[in-house]
Amino acid sequence: MSRLSLSNSLKLPIVMALALAGPALGQTSTSVTPPPALPPTVVPATPPSTIPFIVPPAPRPLPTLSAAQSAFLVAWLRGGEDHGLSAGPESALPPQGEALVKAVLDRAHALHGGRVPTTDFLSIWALRPAEYDPLPGFTEAVETDRLPQWVAGLTPPYAGYDGLRKGLSAYEAIRDAGGWPTLTAKSDVTAIRSRLAIEDKAVTPDEKIVDALQRAQRRYGLNPTGLLDARTLAALNVPVADRIASISANMERWRWLPRELPVNRVQVNIAAAVLTMFEGDQPVASMRAVTGRPGNETPMLASSIHSIVVNPQWNVPNSIATKELFPKGRAALLREGYKIIGTPKTGQRIVQPSGPGNALGRLKFDFDNPFAVYLHDTPARAKFSSYDRLASHGCVRLEKPLPLAEMMLKNDPIFAGQVQTVIDAGKTQRVKLPQEVAVYLLYWTAFASGNGTMNFRADPYGWDKLLASKIDASNRRAANVATASKE
Repeated sequence: MSRLSLSNSLKLPIVMALALAGPALGQTSTSVTPPPALPPTVVPATPPSTIPFIVPPAPRPLPTLSAAQSAFLVAWLRGGEDHGLSAGPESALPPQGEALVKAVLDRAHALHGGRVPTTDFLSIWALRPAEYDPLPGFTEAVETDRLPQWVAGLTPPYAGYDGLRKGLSAYEAIRDAGGWPTLTAKSDVTAIRSRLAIEDKAVTPDEKIVDALQRAQRRYGLNPTGLLDARTLAALNVPVADRIASISANMERWRWLPRELPVNRVQVNIAAAVLTMFEGDQPVASMRAVTGRPGNETPMLASSIHSIVVNPQWNVPNSIATKELFPKGRAALLREGYKIIGTPKTGQRIVQPSGPGNALGRLKFDFDNPFAVYLHDTPARAKFSSYDRLASHGCVRLEKPLPLAEMMLKNDPIFAGQVQTVIDAGKTQRVKLPQEVAVYLLYWTAFASGNGTMNFRADPYGWDKLLASKIDASNRRAANVATASKE
């Protein structure tokens, strides 16, 4: 139900050094009686051959480019905006030589694993791209004269990424044409239709405005009432620059994924609060979910579901117990069925026994992660009918946990088709999956549908704007490096 914060500290290699320490900065000197002198300590001399030292790595040779290869790579660098990246103004692009090679390697690294370095990630962005060294592949491509094929293989090999790339181009064209006008609650049908047609090419002059509004509401993840309500008006009035930033941020997150996803997996879109089950790399089931509210964000991560707990008890996290349960008083908690373990002197914790009213429901899906989050059932069903489903403490509540459990256990010789029977027995039991199932908790706020139409969701955690600002900062750093290389 809750998550634990990751430490922002990093374990770094330790370099041994000798130093003489003086008075601490800001310390006031006073007159004191010195302590008795101690006899000198004899320190054996360290033989020079055993003194540790660091040998700097030898510089790696960079390939030599032909004039045609240099021209191709300069043109490719100038097309970086197609991917939400930029090496700066054209004047900063190195035309040839070592500076050009370094700029190409920087762009390759950004396209393959992301422009933002992982040292600049939030700790809750626990999805980390794999390490990637572009130099060996680049050198081979230069030597075999296959640079077009090399650059084509740098980007994520997913239709989702390609759809965003095309969407980015379309929304940049809208921006360059002046964007869209701001609507008000008093806007007439003509103005509304004109605004909708900017993003939706299917809008026609004779179409009912209700139908066009419903399509827009579905694209934004809103209740498709066909009315220009406050939430629809707010979505239509999001500036085109913000939509472009959202697309760029989502493209960056695609770069964090491995180049090949497990064919059998569970994916949760945190922002949309939807879970999708994949088998053979095809979506076979989908359900609504409830994800973390702002302030109790569900982390982005990748792991594997290894077991299902049937009729789980809930060991209430200390943060929830302290803020929400202990203030009710011991008597109230006992009346509600909670157990209080320990004493005020030795420390107390709260446990909710298994049963129909347990906050975890009847099924809990466990996977290793440092945030103590998991997927689970819930007795509170009302939220699933809402279009605003960010309400948990960080875990993911499931609309249809039983079918999901049956799918995961369908090859188990004992539990296949028997999950409901095990639930009805009332016993708490951990069932190990016959094969672990990969699980990805992802934050998608922009994606293209099958016909190429862009869909957007709200940015409840503010991660789009934060990531877009980090991408811009990294782009500026790359531009500065390119400019310095020219000089």
